[in-house]
Amino acid sequence: MGLMETGQRSILIVDDEESILLSLKLYLEHWGYHAVVAGSGREALDILRAGHIDLIISDQEMPGMSGIELLHFIQNTYKDIPVIIMTAYGSINKAVESMKVGADDYIQKPYNPEELHAVVRHLLSYSELNREYKELRDYVGRLYSFKNIITRSPRMQHVLELAEKVSKVPDTTVSIFGESGTGKEVLARAIHFATGGKESRFAAVNCAGIPSNLLESELFGHVKGAFTGADRDREGKFDCAQQGTILLDEIGDMPLELQAKLLRVLQERVYERVGSNRPVRAEMRIITTTHRDLRQLVKEGRFREDLFHRIHSFPITLPPLRERKEDIPVLVDHFLNCYRSELGKQIPGVSEAAMENLLHYHWPGNVRELKNCIERSAILIDDELIRPGHLNIDHPASWATETSGGHEDRIDIHLSLSPSDFSLEEATKRILEIVLQKCGNNKTRAAELLKVDRKLFYRRK
Repeated sequence: MGLMETGQRSILIVDDEESILLSLKLYLEHWGYHAVVAGSGREALDILRAGHIDLIISDQEMPGMSGIELLHFIQNTYKDIPVIIMTAYGSINKAVESMKVGADDYIQKPYNPEELHAVVRHLLSYSELNREYKELRDYVGRLYSFKNIITRSPRMQHVLELAEKVSKVPDTTVSIFGESGTGKEVLARAIHFATGGKESRFAAVNCAGIPSNLLESELFGHVKGAFTGADRDREGKFDCAQQGTILLDEIGDMPLELQAKLLRVLQERVYERVGSNRPVRAEMRIITTTHRDLRQLVKEGRFREDLFHRIHSFPITLPPLRERKEDIPVLVDHFLNCYRSELGKQIPGVSEAAMENLLHYHWPGNVRELKNCIERSAILIDDELIRPGHLNIDHPASWATETSGGHEDRIDIHLSLSPSDFSLEEATKRILEIVLQKCGNNKTRAAELLKVDRKLFYRRK
């Protein structure tokens, strides 16, 4: 007898009584399922090895291999298949025993067809949701794997090597530094999943995006009556991240009073919900990210020095995109492949002129800005190459020194710095980088253009 027909769920019935097998088979087929019968546990194992089964209904008392023994085997080998155990009338103790072993439900003989149908529907529905959840979990795990972080840059490859090494030590606190858009959260999730996070939870908190009076409750949760409006107990992100990972995004913006409480979590591995004095064990990896210079914040008294040293046990710094320009072509190809699938377009590629613009642009928004740029361009075009006019970026500066029509050409420099990086020293450094790049790394030409000594470029290596 075939195991399955297209579109039908296949149910295996195991019983040594032929009348039970026949009646159950008739009911199941009437309800639209494909029923397969086995007169013993051994026969059931042969059927399981031969093909796909979605659910098993097995008698508990059978000669040879009992239903409990069959259940043990299924738990070890086919653990994703739900099992209903049938017990004789009044055998509640045996039904409880089967549930302890791992049965998903039980019914008593003589069974009620409507009750059985309800149990079958429920377990098949739950099994389908569980399957979809596992597929989604595996997909997310693959999505955030280190293999999916696209790079040719030696600096980024070193970053990934560091991240892979620390992923094997789940108790180590990791601090990820980098400008906005460099992929700090992507790297944090990759560390989480590489640690074995498919089965555990990842909770992220934006310390800059939540008002300071609400952040403590968001992090640690609260108990009923802790403050006005606290009408029930509420879990915090630390509760959600138990046995997993909590990401404290933009920790440089965390209020000082909360920094002291976070320090206690890192030192003693316990925290308390707002309004409670009952300590909760903190069993998770803590990852922090920031685009700020925490050492400078410590000097300014805006970040605790003791907390800085606690979270700085394993620092990783992500380089900005302008310092790994060799990644731009491979990232563009990656994003184009994504949008070909998402938009249903061929998208032939990027013209040489457009790629030249992409390579010469400063990318203040880093990889995130590049992704948005390619998305916009992919939406605009039909069956043509992406050209400079499709790019939503400032055109690279013109570096011609000849005159045109009697007027000297203008030299425009696009310079974008975050408030924490904004200084004369940093602005000077960026201008030198841009000019040197535009001059094809020719230091003599760059020095002439800037009217400075060529040695300036060597002193700033």
